[in-house]
Amino acid sequence: MPHLTDPDARHDHDHEIETLAEFDAVVARGSLGGYRVQAVDLTARTPDLLAVTTSGAVFLGCPMHPDGLAKVRADGALVFPPVPDLPFDPYRGLLYTAETLFEHLEQGYDATPDALAYAWFQRTGADGDIFASMLRSLHDDAVSDALDEHLVGARVVGVMGGHAMARGTTAYAGAARLGRTLARSGLTVATGGGPGAMEAANLGAYLAPLRDDAVLDDALQLLAKVPSFTPSVTDWARAAFEIRDRWPSGGDSIGIPTWFYGHEPPNAFAGHIAKYFANATREDGLLARCNAGVVFLPGAAGTVQEIFDNATPNYYESRGEPTPMVLVNRAHWTERLPAWPLLRSLAKARPMESRIALVDTVEEAPAALARLAAG
Repeated sequence: MPHLTDPDARHDHDHEIETLAEFDAVVARGSLGGYRVQAVDLTARTPDLLAVTTSGAVFLGCPMHPDGLAKVRADGALVFPPVPDLPFDPYRGLLYTAETLFEHLEQGYDATPDALAYAWFQRTGADGDIFASMLRSLHDDAVSDALDEHLVGARVVGVMGGHAMARGTTAYAGAARLGRTLARSGLTVATGGGPGAMEAANLGAYLAPLRDDAVLDDALQLLAKVPSFTPSVTDWARAAFEIRDRWPSGGDSIGIPTWFYGHEPPNAFAGHIAKYFANATREDGLLARCNAGVVFLPGAAGTVQEIFDNATPNYYESRGEPTPMVLVNRAHWTERLPAWPLLRSLAKARPMESRIALVDTVEEAPAALARLAAG
């Protein structure tokens, strides 16, 4: 979250408190001064709040007993109260998980926090209410902060591709193997967090720690029974959780979806999910964090947009040295949607020219990515 008090206050992530355990550890040292406490329920910590100084602290959406609330306000702490009757927490300190977004799935997808947040967005997104837009902005900033904390030191590779890629297809299996290969090479796989190619890459990363390669084939066969999230998101999501229940020790990856495309549910295989209301923030944030490059699988308008969203900072070197870009499927990117000729023309005689590649098959993508990264 943004740091909103005096310039002398501590400004690094080490002075954000996002769990009760972190709160207790700080209180034991005698002062909450300068800390930012995000979305932690402090109703049972009134004695601690009364006992320590909270001057210069910021409390973001933390429920408190009235006595504790009165004391921290008297200390001069800045308090942003919880917002009632919201299906999401605008101050959240941690990334989402599939379990949190799909809670109550047994009652049907419409009962889940993910569906309820989308319904709220639909109701408020077009009415011009500044309060609702402020809440969306606060939420998205909190998610970005949590994502940055989670990815400190990680080498992140993006896998982009269409949401329409169905389970049970050769293309879906290829994207899953790609995610597995990239994860096994030590990279953190990041996708747009939705269905299709995105889900497949997250699935591959999820199953990467399991050294029996036949596991992925078994999982693909089971998922093929529910090929798409249409007509039933409920059945589609349940099939994914059945895979997770059967192989519970999965690897981590990142999904970065958006409620802007709320008809596309998040997939359950990303270990951590940064879900946004603003798609522009989501798109830019996803690509900006792919410091080890991006693989672009066949897709439509969204994937074309992502190619050139990624190409622009590489062209201008606005984020430093250009990062690798690998486009997969020559016929798709030169004939059906000829993004490659334009990308190659843009890159000509610029540093990014040595960081782009077009390959025929998904199996060639990891080696191409490694070659581009090596210079």
